[in-house]
Amino acid sequence: MKNKSVIEEADDVRRAVEMVQLGARMQMLEVETRLSREKLLRIYKEVRGASPPKGMLPFSTDWFMTWQPNVHSSLFMNLYRYFTGPAGVHGLDAILKSYHLYLDHIETGVIEPALSLTRAWTLVRFFDADLLQMAACTRCGGEFVAHAHDPVHDYVCGLCNMPSRAGSARRKTTTRKAVAPTHKTTAASRKAVVA
Repeated sequence: MKNKSVIEEADDVRRAVEMVQLGARMQMLEVETRLSREKLLRIYKEVRGASPPKGMLPFSTDWFMTWQPNVHSSLFMNLYRYFTGPAGVHGLDAILKSYHLYLDHIETGVIEPALSLTRAWTLVRFFDADLLQMAACTRCGGEFVAHAHDPVHDYVCGLCNMPSRAGSARRKTTTRKAVAPTHKTTAASRKAVVA
């Protein structure tokens, strides 16, 4: 750390600020920058206005296999593969650029992002460790995240073979919101009739 130049440190601070703004956890900051933990804590508190959350990072590949996280993870990984391939961007820069583009795509669809920056970073690490692979769907041809070494010759993605309850939680909350005002109106009208 003694030989670190001012420019390198400024670059690390810039990256740390960007990662914190995107919701990165402390473990990611510690691995991806050469800044001390104390400095990272100060940056985190200054940017977020609160202490960083405690707890372990996601460590299972199974989360990426469930329906919605798989679709989001697959979108991110395809973007990441573009940046690391034809675009020639590598390392943390590729992750950050891919995540920014992922967020842009998600926001245009007016849906909540299922993938946090830390999960996206973990996903890349799982690929690097050969725990996950991309599998081409036999119906649509899209490439999706799958367990490494699983047979993929008959792979069908979650979009082509959507689970029966996919999106039901979202519909329930929308239905509840739509029903609640009607119910209140009915109760108010009953009070008016009684009075």
